[in-house]
Amino acid sequence: MTETLRFPAEWEPQSAILIAWPHAGTDWAERLAEVEETYIALVQAITRFQDAWICVADDDLQTYAEARLRSARVDMERVRFIPFDYDDTWLRDSGPITLREGDGFRLLDFRFTAWGGKFEAGRDDRLVEALSAQGLFGDTPRQRVDFALEGGGIETDGDGTLLTTWHCLHERHPEAGRDELDSSLRGWLAQDRVLWLDHGYLEGDDTDAHIDTLARFAPHDAIVFQACDDPADSHYLELQAMAAEIAALRTADGRPYRLFPLPWAAPILDGERRLAASYANFLIVNGAVLMPAYGDPADDRAADVLAEAFPGREIVQVPCRPLIWQNGSLHCVTMQLPLGIDD
Repeated sequence: MTETLRFPAEWEPQSAILIAWPHAGTDWAERLAEVEETYIALVQAITRFQDAWICVADDDLQTYAEARLRSARVDMERVRFIPFDYDDTWLRDSGPITLREGDGFRLLDFRFTAWGGKFEAGRDDRLVEALSAQGLFGDTPRQRVDFALEGGGIETDGDGTLLTTWHCLHERHPEAGRDELDSSLRGWLAQDRVLWLDHGYLEGDDTDAHIDTLARFAPHDAIVFQACDDPADSHYLELQAMAAEIAALRTADGRPYRLFPLPWAAPILDGERRLAASYANFLIVNGAVLMPAYGDPADDRAADVLAEAFPGREIVQVPCRPLIWQNGSLHCVTMQLPLGIDD
């Protein structure tokens, strides 16, 4: 890792959480009322601890979103609306990846292809450029990187170690070998090493196994991961293999990680389609962890695991069942902005 560049961990102090409000022109149109309730609960939770920056497609949507939030008694002093006409609301993957550079920051603007060209992404690929042009990040330089990478596909401990999945990166760059991808990630993201997982997937996930649905770093050399203890479940063998991989990982100084397996929710179906209900898709904010809740008895057990992994932080459950209808969850629709980025 270089001396001047550092990729901060999510649990480090933040200025705001960036999201985009759903509307009828996005993929949420069919179930817009349900997902709006999740977004209201999400903004309520965020603004208890810090600012929420909300992208809105036009003035009418801002007026509508503001009215909904005011009626829910959200602290509007902590809400900032940002005009931008987006394709969809998965800002974890289209938003900026922020490095600390000396006393300032650098915005990395990777190419966003909507998970390998699965959907239209022309406007979302311009998101970071548009927000930067509005002056939201002060004089922070933006670095365009001609390489397809989504924020949900990478996880850092803030101290030079990156965690990712081979399946996702290989799907985006089938012509590149592991050594080449390893070198590229270390160079752009200022990392000393990359830990690769070869196992782990969720039915209903169209990201090609994003790491933020499977395994996440926690402070003090810990990894929180989605486990499956039901031998009859279709995920059992793959997630058991992933758990073994994680148990074999070592910290930079050669020690095993402290491991926190998350419970497994009962299958959630949309017709015959299994939805990706992962508890690993939590969001860390100042003083708290916001976790996806699915209306399952495992919700409370997952909260207990997160409380153990993140001592001193409040665990807040956010109802996310509507989100998984579109194949993502709480972490997927958010992007944290480090403290001071808006100075």
